[in-house]
Amino acid sequence: MRSMLFVPGDSEKKLAKGWGSGSDALILDLEDSVAADRKKEARQISRAFLAANKAGPKRFVRINPLVTPYAIDDLAAVVGGAPDGIVLPKCASAADIVAVNHYLSALESREGLPPDRIQIMPIVTETAGAMFTLGSYTGLGTRLCGMMWGCEDLAADVGASVNRSSDNMYLAPFDLARSLCLFAAAAAGVPAIDTVFTDFKDMAGLERESLNAERIGFTAKAAIHPAQVEIINRAFTPDEAAIAWAKKVVATFQSSAQIGVIGIEGKMLDRPHLRAAERVLNRAGLGR
Repeated sequence: MRSMLFVPGDSEKKLAKGWGSGSDALILDLEDSVAADRKKEARQISRAFLAANKAGPKRFVRINPLVTPYAIDDLAAVVGGAPDGIVLPKCASAADIVAVNHYLSALESREGLPPDRIQIMPIVTETAGAMFTLGSYTGLGTRLCGMMWGCEDLAADVGASVNRSSDNMYLAPFDLARSLCLFAAAAAGVPAIDTVFTDFKDMAGLERESLNAERIGFTAKAAIHPAQVEIINRAFTPDEAAIAWAKKVVATFQSSAQIGVIGIEGKMLDRPHLRAAERVLNRAGLGR
């Protein structure tokens, strides 16, 4: 996946528009974009949408946080629609993943779904306390399919009035959260997903941030508006030059299997460069 588009779960019109946006995944949102008095209706609309739309983008549902009275009802309502995954907001630690895993196992059995059919993607940096548990996500099994970081809730939790500088770059505490999510995802062996770019009219800023995220190791970015999807997809798709270089690196290592260091075009490359090249080809759909 390169792009994940958040769509309000209580809007049939916006869900239909999101389905045709070109995003690799939709996140049907039952949390922030849905008012408390519309939670029940959002569950019903999202459940019907999941049942009617199965061939296309991956389908995730962002439930409400486990600490709210809504989360269990969210899961009970949508699992029957067999979503590809659950996005878990304000995830405090791996213990929250374990809890959701238990709920999903029971609900999958109830609905006649295969075990571990539905994956889990936590948003892991939305509270100050969660910042201290990012090393806990290793060894959680196949449910964990990625890790996303969040900035807006974290800023509110620490009392920050802004989270970006005047040139639209993240301020130090939030850049740290972004980096720690990247490291935690790598340690857990799952993709790291960059958070949303909230100024949906600033396409140049979105492109700059998306390219930066791809260069440092994120494999996808969340979106809040369909107009953002094309830019994100382009940023996270290896271009012809990157693919050509990766092919050359892999081919050279294959022809020199007993050598740990090779030279290409005046550059000395070792095994970490080979792994990076293989990741490029995998993302381009050209891996083995």
